[in-house]
Amino acid sequence: MGYVISVVNMKGGVGKTTTTVNLATSFAKDYGMRVLIVDLDTQINATLSLIPPLQFATLRKDNRTLKQLVEQLIYPNREFGVKGASTNNPDINLPLPNGLPQPTSIENVIQHKICQVNGLDLLPGNIELYNDFLLATNLYIRAKSDRQDFEKSWHNLENTLCKNLLQPVLDNYDLIILDFPPGDNILTRSGLIASNFYLIPAKPEPLSVVGMGILQAHIKKLKQCDRTNITLLGIVFSSLGHATTMATKVKNRVSAEFGQDKIFQTEIPTNVAIAKAVDEFQPVVLSEPNSSGAKAFTDLSKEIWQRLTNTPGTRFPKN
Repeated sequence: MGYVISVVNMKGGVGKTTTTVNLATSFAKDYGMRVLIVDLDTQINATLSLIPPLQFATLRKDNRTLKQLVEQLIYPNREFGVKGASTNNPDINLPLPNGLPQPTSIENVIQHKICQVNGLDLLPGNIELYNDFLLATNLYIRAKSDRQDFEKSWHNLENTLCKNLLQPVLDNYDLIILDFPPGDNILTRSGLIASNFYLIPAKPEPLSVVGMGILQAHIKKLKQCDRTNITLLGIVFSSLGHATTMATKVKNRVSAEFGQDKIFQTEIPTNVAIAKAVDEFQPVVLSEPNSSGAKAFTDLSKEIWQRLTNTPGTRFPKN
């Protein structure tokens, strides 16, 4: 079974997507691993960093995006052909929304050999994954306006959504890397619950640290309820390119809170090649492998590899 890694920070603009696509590509290209990128962000930045908009538009038209899979799990309907047992939870067997297309499998949605890299696959996101308000309303109705039943149904959905989404392909990959939206929603919590590890991209600035604090509070709460055993792989900072008093204070604060051993030595520099790569629908480790940005992600992948192989219970061979 593959390991699921969340790349997450409750603050936006800290490099989650760039980190996700470049690490995934490095692991596939340099280590021969089978890697799946899952785009959970409605901004679909990971998707559009790897495939052109016209290709995405075709996938969306053909109902071959994450939206289709999420709706099938949220709105199981036996007559429709999506077994309610797929969630093992009758509490979330909600009415089927009008116009939902025919069911499909995750294997039919995944795009293979992204950027012509063997072993690098993508589960495309969608700008319209689900409607939080509609989902909450339906759950509440099914709970017969009972708050405790509603909370139980909601938690059950969080506990099972991403796990059931990924279960059919866990054996096909060494790593499944989830790219998250900023902020807190049901997919964020469900993705964390489904993950073995999480990686926090951050900038050495106060608001980035606030996002890390919010994330840690959510994970602590999930662990206290025995809903996840997720482990922190580490924190990777983006470099400002020059030393500042603010950056030093932020890094010292993070080091004191998390431990110096949780901060990766590699920092991701500000590099125009990284921005150019997005415009070419390729990770920078492919488009400009000799750039400072690409070299930083290559070094970061080595650090992460070492932490994974040294984590008790993991099955990665020593490189």
